[in-house]
Amino acid sequence: MGWYVILILAGYLIGSVNSAILLVRSKFKRDVRSSGSGNAGATNVARVYGMPIGVLTLACDVAKAVVASLIGWAAMGRTGLMTAGLGCLIGHCWPLFFQFRGGKGVAVAAGTLLVLDWRMFFVIVALFAVCVLLWGRVSLGSVVAVALFPPIYWLVHGADAALALGTAMCLLVIFQHRQNIRRLIRGEEPRFTLRHEDK
Repeated sequence: MGWYVILILAGYLIGSVNSAILLVRSKFKRDVRSSGSGNAGATNVARVYGMPIGVLTLACDVAKAVVASLIGWAAMGRTGLMTAGLGCLIGHCWPLFFQFRGGKGVAVAAGTLLVLDWRMFFVIVALFAVCVLLWGRVSLGSVVAVALFPPIYWLVHGADAALALGTAMCLLVIFQHRQNIRRLIRGEEPRFTLRHEDK
């Protein structure tokens, strides 16, 4: 039980380092949460401030999840990996250092999956990309991708503690997209386009 608590807390602190907020604040002297959708994540950064800094934000978010997951793997194997990943996701969504207002966690979930099973990572990222290309909505691709994780994991690895933790991560990401889901149902979710505000 002690290791679970340690890894959740370690992951949470790593996840609380929100790259969207830090990068936009450093380069543009703004709070990304006051721009665009108000989300502190890579999609909003790319949409409002440009693709290069959006890609950098995505890379940083994936990297912090990889770091947290590797720490968890070293401590407790696959279960520890997912425990630290869950903590990192919670920290990203509700960061200790930024008034508990963060992102939606898709990149963090992707980084955790990359460490867990690179084959599953590429399959799920491919499915995400297909959804975005067909319908032009990143939120739809994100929700579909995380929803597919539990059945794909079960087919590959079977039922275990890591599946339970991964499912919890998926449900959290879907919860963070609840407003997007409502807009998708109403047909009001905007397509992903790049628009640049005056910097």
